[in-house]
Amino acid sequence: MPYDLLIKNGRIIDGSGRPAFHGDVGVAQGKIVELGRLAGPARRVIEADGRVVSPGFVDNHCHYDAQVLWDPLCTFSCHHGATSVIIGNCSLALAPVKAAERERLAGMLSYVEAIPMDVLDAGVPWTWETFPEYMSAIGQRLGVNVGTLVGHSAVRLYAMGKDCSERPATDAELETMRRVVREALEAGALGLSITRNMNHFDIAGTRIPAACAPESELFALTDVLREVGTGVIQCGGGTNPELKDNLLSRISEACGRPVMYNTLVEQARHPGRWRQHLTHVEETVRKGIRAVPLCNPGSVVQRFTMKNCQVFRSMPTWLPILQGSDADKMRAYRDPEVRTKLRVEVDGPQAPDPSFSRRWDLMIVEAPQLPKNRGLEGQNMAEIAKARGQHPLDAFLDLVVEEELNTVFTLGENNTDTEAVAQILGSPYAVVGLSDGGAHVQFHSNVSNPTRLLGHWVRKKGIMPLELAVRRLTFDSASAFGIYDRGLVQPGMAADLVVFDPDTVQPVTGDVVHDFPNNGWRMRELAEGIHYTVVNGEVLLEKGTHTGSYPGRVLHNARYHATHNGRG
Repeated sequence: MPYDLLIKNGRIIDGSGRPAFHGDVGVAQGKIVELGRLAGPARRVIEADGRVVSPGFVDNHCHYDAQVLWDPLCTFSCHHGATSVIIGNCSLALAPVKAAERERLAGMLSYVEAIPMDVLDAGVPWTWETFPEYMSAIGQRLGVNVGTLVGHSAVRLYAMGKDCSERPATDAELETMRRVVREALEAGALGLSITRNMNHFDIAGTRIPAACAPESELFALTDVLREVGTGVIQCGGGTNPELKDNLLSRISEACGRPVMYNTLVEQARHPGRWRQHLTHVEETVRKGIRAVPLCNPGSVVQRFTMKNCQVFRSMPTWLPILQGSDADKMRAYRDPEVRTKLRVEVDGPQAPDPSFSRRWDLMIVEAPQLPKNRGLEGQNMAEIAKARGQHPLDAFLDLVVEEELNTVFTLGENNTDTEAVAQILGSPYAVVGLSDGGAHVQFHSNVSNPTRLLGHWVRKKGIMPLELAVRRLTFDSASAFGIYDRGLVQPGMAADLVVFDPDTVQPVTGDVVHDFPNNGWRMRELAEGIHYTVVNGEVLLEKGTHTGSYPGRVLHNARYHATHNGRG
C-alpha cells in the first residue's frame, strides 16, 4: 500500500515494554498502518539505519499555557523527543477568565512558575473567556500535541472574583465552578488540576485560590469527573496531604478517577522520605486506589541570582523581601536585625514543604561578578563560610550584597542517590514525568527528562532496560492521563514517533537565548541523538531543526472521542 511516511530499518521499541525488533513502520493519514518489512511507495522515506524507532514521548507536566500561544512547538520539550505535552497543571491555567481578572490570573502563572510578567503581558492575546474558547485558540497552530487540564485556581477566580483567596465559596459560586469544570471536560479537557502547595503565591504575594479551598470544595469539583465519566485529577503539592491523611486516595476513591500528584523524589529537604512514600503508594495501589505520584529523572538544578530567587520563599520574613525591589532587597540584606531574623528562619524548624534544605554544601557559586571574587567560582557556600569563620547565611548574603545581587548560584537538591533513583524510576507505582516545561525559564530547564533517562540513567548507570525506559516515557504516561490513541507503535495508533540513537542520546549543556516576547530571555537545553521527531505522521524536527510543519493538535479525553465518533 502507499504510505505518506515510511521509516525503514529501525530497531522498533514499541512502548509496551516487550523486546525490541527490527523492521519498518508505515504511516498513512496520520496513523501507523503497518509494521514489518515494507516495500510500498511513500511520499517520504526515512532511513533509520538501525536506530531506535519508538513512540513519541509524553511530557505530562508542563506550564506552556502562555508560551504555546507564541511558540506552537513548545520548545524545548520537542527537542528531547516529546510529541505531546500536558498543560494546566498545579491548578494554574489561563482560562476561564473574565476581562477584569486577566492580570491577576497571569500574575499567578508568573510568580508560581517564574515566567516574567512582562513576557506574559507582551505574549498573551487574551482572545477568550471560557475554557473551550482557550482550547480553540491554542489549537489554531500547533507543532506538538497539547492536552489541557482546567485549573482550580482559574476556576475559583472566575466564580468568586477578587476575594477568591480569602473565604469559602457560596453555594452559588460552587455551582458555577462545577459548571465550568463540566464545560471544560465536555470540550475535551483531560481533567482538572488542583493544589495543596501552600508556598504558591501570586505576584502580589497572595496565596493562590486553589490552595485556599476547603477539602469539601475539592470533593465537589472532582465529583464532576465522576458524573461526566472521564478525566484525571492532577495535584500540585500532593505529597504532604497524601502521607498525612490520604487526601488524594480519598478523592480518587470518592470519584473513581485517577489522581496524579507531585512528587515521589529523593531529596535533601526530606532525607529518606522517598522510602516511606514509595511504601505508602504500593499499599494504596494494592487496595485498588488510583492515586499515584509523578517522579522525575532530573536533578532540578536551580540557577539563580538574588534579584529573582525562589529558594527561600517558604519562610515568612524572606517572602516579602524576595518580592520587593532590588533596592529593598539590598537594604534588607544589609540590615543586621533583618539578617538575624533570616538566619533564625533558615536554622529553625522547617515548614512541612520547605523550599530550602539547609544544605549549603549544595549551593554553588557558579559565576561571581567581581574580579576579586573569581576564586570563589565552583566553591560551595559551606566551604566558603568555613574558610571565613562565618555562618553560611552571612557568607552568602555578604557576597550577595557585595556583588549587588548579581552573583549567579546553582542549587541541586534532588536525585543525588543512584540507588534511590533506580527504585523510584523503575517503580510501577509512579509515573515518570514532571519536566515543568515552560516554567522557571530563567532558573533551570528540566525538559531533558527523556534524554536524561535514556542517556544517563539507562546507558551510563544501567538502572533499567531500554525497552522499559521507553515504556515509562510513552505508554505509561499516555495511559495514565487518558490518552489512549498514543504511546505505542502499533497499527491504528497515532503516528507520533521518535527516531533516536541510544548510543549518543543525551541532553546538551544549556545556554541562554533571548527569544521570548519583549526580548525576554530563558535557559535553553537541547539534545544530541534525537534524529527525527514525528507528530501525527509528519516530521516536525529533523536533527533538531524545525521542518516548518505544524502537525500538532489539541488532545481530547476519552468521552470526547466517544461522543465525536473518534474525532480529536
